[in-house]
Formats: sequence, structure tokens, C-alpha cells
Amino acid sequence: MSFTYSVPTVNCGFRQDLPRWQHLVSAHWLERVLAGEPVVAAPSADWQLFEVACDGQQSFFDGHIKGARYLDTGWFEQMPFWNKVPDADLMRVLQTFGIGPGTTVILYGRNMLAAARVAQLMLVAGVQDVRLLDGGMTAWCAAGNASHSGSHGVPAVAAAAVSPVDWKARSDYLINTPKARRLLEIPGCALVSIRTRAEYLGETSGYSYIHASGEIPGAHWGHAGSEGDVNSMSNFQDALGRMKPASEIAALWRAEGIGPEMQIAFYCGTGWRASLAFFYAWLMGWKHISVYDGGWFEWSSDPANPVICRTAAVR
Repeated sequence: MSFTYSVPTVNCGFRQDLPRWQHLVSAHWLERVLAGEPVVAAPSADWQLFEVACDGQQSFFDGHIKGARYLDTGWFEQMPFWNKVPDADLMRVLQTFGIGPGTTVILYGRNMLAAARVAQLMLVAGVQDVRLLDGGMTAWCAAGNASHSGSHGVPAVAAAAVSPVDWKARSDYLINTPKARRLLEIPGCALVSIRTRAEYLGETSGYSYIHASGEIPGAHWGHAGSEGDVNSMSNFQDALGRMKPASEIAALWRAEGIGPEMQIAFYCGTGWRASLAFFYAWLMGWKHISVYDGGWFEWSSDPANPVICRTAAVR
């Protein structure tokens, strides 16, 4: 007589309020994956883990999650407005790091906005299974997990040899300024400003390198975080930087006239906060969403674009 049995898998706290629940992973889930234990929504065989930051390689070497490699947002964005690099350059970065369309990519950051920016651009490129560590490095350490210094133990992965026809890019996930202008003219569509109230009212640009204050006329306010902090998304996250319940985020947006039935382009100053809002909406199953890549920085740089200052006059 022979016996067969299956090894039980562990849910590890996946969010039941999210249609795309498997793309927001917990520290507990990642800990088990790194230990080689069976889990629900196990990653692909060629899965990869990355820490994402802007000029943050020294912090990465000082301490990172074991097995992670480093990605810099500067490899995905370009001047003058920190928009996405050309498609060929984006694909070159992905394939250099061994990322193909079927690779499971798990991203985290000390600043979750950096990880969200790269996650969104990977989805644009056509990476099918992009996941964020909920709360990033803060949540990882708060769960009692260790960090590892230096570059030892960080796997070297060969460049991915993937034919261009294997990629199914989602160019609809990213729009430019002409498309943003047209969106304002179409019923049922909306530009959604993921900025602080002071930015939305035109009291401040929010950035030292963006001189113009104001807002795009007709844009809906999508909220963000603490005043004076363009790295805060406290309206969407708890104290550890983890996503709040989907119902709370949906209610926040609905109060501003924003709903899942609409065609929406999120924007902020240069794309980071907008990318996190996009990723949360994507997790929530919202279908017609994108990021306006140029955001307030590019829009305000063109005198031909109308600007409204709700605490002053309209120009």
C-alpha cells in the first residue's frame, strides 16, 4: 500500500479585498519564499527580488533583504521631466537584469514610491507578474526580519534572451501631455491629481525644482499625504507604509467624484506618487487607468497649458 500527501501551503496574510491580491505580498510571505517553503501564489521559477531607490546604492549595501539586487530609478527615468526612458532603453535595463515577460519580479524600497514607479513602468513594458512588498523595508524590519550588508549572497543573473514579440506592452498604462489634454475633454474621463491639498490649491509646487504653483483646470483631487512632504502617501497607507483597506481608498476617491467606471490618468509632480495610486487602483481591479507621465512638472513648463490657482486667479 502506498500513501501520497501534499505539502500544505500558507496564505501569509494576502488581502482578500483585492482582486489582484497576489501582487501585494507581505513580509511573512516573502520570508517563507526566501526560506524555500511552500506558499500560496508561489512565484515563477525565475523570480527575482529588487530593492529600488534613487541614488540609494550605498544604503542598499549597508543593509538589504537577503537575495535582493539593486535597481535605481535613474535607469528608468530621464531629464528634463523625469519621464520614462525610451522603450529601447527600458527593455535594455530589464533584459540586463534577466527580467523577461514571464519573470515574477518582487520590488520593495525604503521609499515605497520609488518601488511603485518602477513597478508601474515594468507593467507598461509588459512584465506580467510584478509584485510589491507591502510596506517595503519598514514593514520587513518591523516584522523582525534581518537585513544583510554588502553584496555577498546577491545572485548574479544572466541577461534575458527574449524576443521582442514575446513582450505584450501596455502602452495604454502611460499617457503623454497631448493625451492628457484630450482626456480633459472627454465625458467619463478624468485626470486625477495625487498631490497634497496645498499643491492642489496652488499654494506650493511641492518641489524645489518645480517653480510653478497651481493645478490643471478640471483635474480631480486624488489626495496624497502629509503637507510639505512629497514622499508621503499617508492618506493611502498605515503607519508602516502598508496599503489601507481598498474600501477606504475607494471611498476617498468617490468623495472626489472618482470611480472605477471612469477612464483615469493619475499624475503628481514627476510620477512617483501617481504610480503608487495607479498600482493600488490596479490591485483593486480598476480597468481603465494610466499614469500621466509628465505630470505637473511637464504641464506647468508649457505656457500654452492652462493653469488654475484656487487660492489666487486663473491664468
